[in-house]
Amino acid sequence: MNLDELRKSLRVDDLREKIKGDGQPLPPLASPRAIGMAALGGVLAIAVVAGLTDAADKLFIIGSFGATCVLVFGFPDVPFSQPRNVVGGHFLSTLVGLICLEIFDPHWWSVALAVGAAIAVMMATRTVHPPAGSNPVIVMLGVTDWDFLWFPTLFGAILVVAVALLYNNMTRDARYPKYW
Repeated sequence: MNLDELRKSLRVDDLREKIKGDGQPLPPLASPRAIGMAALGGVLAIAVVAGLTDAADKLFIIGSFGATCVLVFGFPDVPFSQPRNVVGGHFLSTLVGLICLEIFDPHWWSVALAVGAAIAVMMATRTVHPPAGSNPVIVMLGVTDWDFLWFPTLFGAILVVAVALLYNNMTRDARYPKYW
């Protein structure tokens, strides 16, 4: 097989064209008010979760909650931001990570397998929450125990949703959530 045949079989030209993108315009810029309100919501939610961590001397926060705040306060109407997705996605992804850690120990391939499995489980249960896709990585890197599923994962996700329920319904005309 020569180089031209190899390029054709790998569809290099098609790939190059696809990587260029569709050329669509950027999404519209959010209003200054919407930006400020989303930022304030994130501040409040993380303040509650981090403040409780300090006060109770118990871990209630993980890094993926920052990304959760981007969704629930910046884009509260999309499916990824609904309580079912936030709580279910975080819980199930952490569960998958813990199961993989238990069975395989932390290896580069077990982290990859855990993330892929978490994606599949979230999609199969209609609880997709993109920030939760990082939870198996957090579990594997931290070599956590089973308590991590409850604190900080489940309890912290519920706290973020509770703040989002109050804040979004007090500061917007639209209802939050769209569904449970």
